[in-house]
This record gives sequence, C-alpha cells and structure tokens, in this order.
Amino acid sequence: AAGKSHCEAQGIRGYPTIKYGDPSALEDYKGGRDLSALTKFAEENLQPMCSPANIDLCDDAKKAEINSFMSMSSADLDAL
Repeated sequence: AAGKSHCEAQGIRGYPTIKYGDPSALEDYKGGRDLSALTKFAEENLQPMCSPANIDLCDDAKKAEINSFMSMSSADLDAL
C-alpha cells in the first residue's frame, strides 16, 4: 500500500498508531484513546514547534535551512 515504507521507517506496525513530537524523533503515544484522554494529552503536551508555518519559533540556523528548502523547485526537492 502507498506509504507502507514510510510507516515502517517510523516504527508503525499496527493501526491506529499515534506518534507525536519532533518529526526526526517521533514518540509513541501510550495514553487512552477516548476523546477525553486525547484532549487532555494534547492540551498538556502538544505545542507549536519550529516549522514553515511557525518560522518565528525557529533559531537563525533552522530559519535559513527552511528558507533554502522553500526556495527550491519541486524537481530539486524530489531529488533529495
């Protein structure tokens, strides 16, 4: 199936698997699966992080890296 190799690379072996955190070091969510538990977890643990959508949260080095990727053509990005 499409995306299977990406799932395997992230350690996803079953569904639904919930991962959170830094995309380069995702963590397994081990809490409850009902709305109340998920809402509580999100309110206590999830916050905006450095990204193109939140560039103001990035340090200068990360801003430069993001801007360099954003200035690349689709073909250049695909070649990475």
